[in-house]
Amino acid sequence: MKKLVFLLLFATLFSFSQKLTIPIDTMVITQHNTTIKGVSMSYTAETGTQPLWDTMGNPEATLYYTYYTRNNVKDRAKRPILFSFNGGPGSASVWMHVAYTGPQILKIDDEGYPIQPYGVKQNNYSIIDVADIVFINPVNTGYSRLIPNKEGKMPDREKFFGINADTKYLAEWMNTFVSRHNRWESPKYIIGESYGGTRVMGLSLELQNSQWMYLNGVIMVSPADYKLYSTGQPEYSAINLPYFTAAAWHHNMLPPALQSKDLLDVLPEAENFAINTLMPALAKGGFISDSERKSVAEKMSYYSGLNSKVILQHNLDVPTQFFWKELLRDKTGQTIGRLDSRYLGIDKIEAGSGPDYSAELTSWLHSFTPAINYYLREHLNFKTDVKYNMFGPVHPWDRENNEVREDLRQAMAQNPYLQVLTQSGYYDGATTYFAAKYSMSQIDPSGKMKDRMYFKGYRSGHMMYLRKEDLIKANDDLREFIVKSSAKGKAAKY
Repeated sequence: MKKLVFLLLFATLFSFSQKLTIPIDTMVITQHNTTIKGVSMSYTAETGTQPLWDTMGNPEATLYYTYYTRNNVKDRAKRPILFSFNGGPGSASVWMHVAYTGPQILKIDDEGYPIQPYGVKQNNYSIIDVADIVFINPVNTGYSRLIPNKEGKMPDREKFFGINADTKYLAEWMNTFVSRHNRWESPKYIIGESYGGTRVMGLSLELQNSQWMYLNGVIMVSPADYKLYSTGQPEYSAINLPYFTAAAWHHNMLPPALQSKDLLDVLPEAENFAINTLMPALAKGGFISDSERKSVAEKMSYYSGLNSKVILQHNLDVPTQFFWKELLRDKTGQTIGRLDSRYLGIDKIEAGSGPDYSAELTSWLHSFTPAINYYLREHLNFKTDVKYNMFGPVHPWDRENNEVREDLRQAMAQNPYLQVLTQSGYYDGATTYFAAKYSMSQIDPSGKMKDRMYFKGYRSGHMMYLRKEDLIKANDDLREFIVKSSAKGKAAKY
């Protein structure tokens, strides 16, 4: 009898179990109120999944998104829409969603450090007052997933996980979204953080050439340019020197002559030295004279806070990970953060060539992970047992045929409306602010379109918006850029 009861109970439980899947095409709509820059307003939040189809019309992936629209807008056609991506590759849209431009942001202190209890609070500086926003999670990030076919076979990963595959399917998805939501008339913007910078450069031309969708603005937040990182040429390490200066200044490691100045007065000196002295010196390689090598090392020491001896030991080519370990080695024995060098870490031993862990990333995951899981379930009412992937399985990632710089140049040349804004934190040691400036200079070698490119820097790191002062400033810079890139009734012509 007991055995029969057990079998019946097991059968009952099994009959109620379900396979863990995400809905392929669904949405949840909620209504909210907020106050931005002192003005009270209401908005609608739509969150859900929208599929991608193969050539036979069968769903092969579904992307999770959140779409915010301001209510009581008289003419939606005139209202800008901003498509927001994070990077990785493999990162969800969580970072800018609940820390930068969205109407709710995570609870952190004014410098960006986690506090308990976790959760979210109103973002009084969100740009939802001037633009509607769509936060998009690429495949395998957030709740976005590949969809198996009728035989249970997953789609070919090569269709999704690579520089060119990524922009191709995302452009297709955006076309469907714009059509479903009747936004073809609206001015359109794309914003990408970190690898998202590579993504939006590529999307700018893919949208024009394959979807016939023209943009008013491309915004890159702490952009990653793999044309720099993948060269293997030592002279490009010179571009890191101004970041060394910024981080050393923050930690009071520069000589008094520099430390006594404001950061923005010091950085132009370091930039000039990096381009006009250090880069040519590195280009000489082993044929540089001993006297020049020593002179350059001493000047590097002056601008970096490192001892000239360790600079010479690296043949003037100092890796960033060594800098994170070395800068405070003899002062506090602490490491500094990779993505934001204001953050400090503690390694097992002080010796070594790089930190044990990224002090800033562990701090961010500390506050972001509980916040996004709570917010989506309790505020936006999207509930699922599928895990929200802060970072998803997208590797190996195909980086071949990376022509995104040229893509952006062509998109700008073909579209007189298109303007570009880059935002970077001075203390970002992964995608440094001066690398972003350098990339901007290389996009259009002719210089004919440089008046349509803008750069804004902030006294924080990769996610500059985590610092309250920069959250306010960066959002205001976005507002200014949207106004500046508005057509204002002018024809798109040269």
